[in-house]
Amino acid sequence: MSDTLFSVKNQVVVITGGSRGIGKEIASAFASREATVIIAGRDKATLSRTVAEISKNANPIRAEVCDISSSKDVNALVESVVSRHGRIDTLVSVAGVNKRMRAEAYTPEEYDWITDINAKGAWIVAQAVGKKMIARQNGSIINIDSLNTYAPLRGTTPYAMSKASVLMMTRGLANEWGRYGIRVNSIAPGFILTDLTKKVWSDESMQAWGKANTPLERLGTVSDLVGSAIFLASDASKFMTGQTIRVDGGFTAGINWPIEI
Repeated sequence: MSDTLFSVKNQVVVITGGSRGIGKEIASAFASREATVIIAGRDKATLSRTVAEISKNANPIRAEVCDISSSKDVNALVESVVSRHGRIDTLVSVAGVNKRMRAEAYTPEEYDWITDINAKGAWIVAQAVGKKMIARQNGSIINIDSLNTYAPLRGTTPYAMSKASVLMMTRGLANEWGRYGIRVNSIAPGFILTDLTKKVWSDESMQAWGKANTPLERLGTVSDLVGSAIFLASDASKFMTGQTIRVDGGFTAGINWPIEI
């Protein structure tokens, strides 16, 4: 008899920011485990390529164009999914943006761009999906947190602020919605190699610093986040809510200094 504890088979899963990087890998993982997956993003061409690529080797997935900072777009996405599939079992809220620069150099427009997607957008999606989950008295919401909610990295202050909002949203919604059978948790990745971060980590001194400060002595890959996402969507975590799982190779376990022991 197969063990279904970690099963996500037949779940209806919505993944924002699902066309690339972390979202794409998580979408592929759910689809390969026989979930019904809908990915959302702003660029139709990128979404189409991801759908074609994942659907070759797993359950066919669908895509919806959606700017999560727009309530109109988000409501249309949620209504489309519920109309077609009847429910949303799991939301994986991945969509996010960043721009590294000195704190004093950000314009109000750049600040708004980051927070509108990372904080307000994550809230709009959670609220819209949460209403449907409340009606069903069931559901799992998984937010993508950040290493920056442990300690902000220099040059990313508005991003760190937006992710701190996601951390508090995760706890707040878990506290409010637990009575409806809804679990709200988050995953905080460490240094993960993606298409958007390859340029930064291609610098040898950066790689050396990252590895020296990560107990597992390597940078993460998007596939390293799959296990936590499946766990949080499955019955294996059914008594877990309001928590952040830090998938960071041990980076936040302590401070390493240049003394051999």
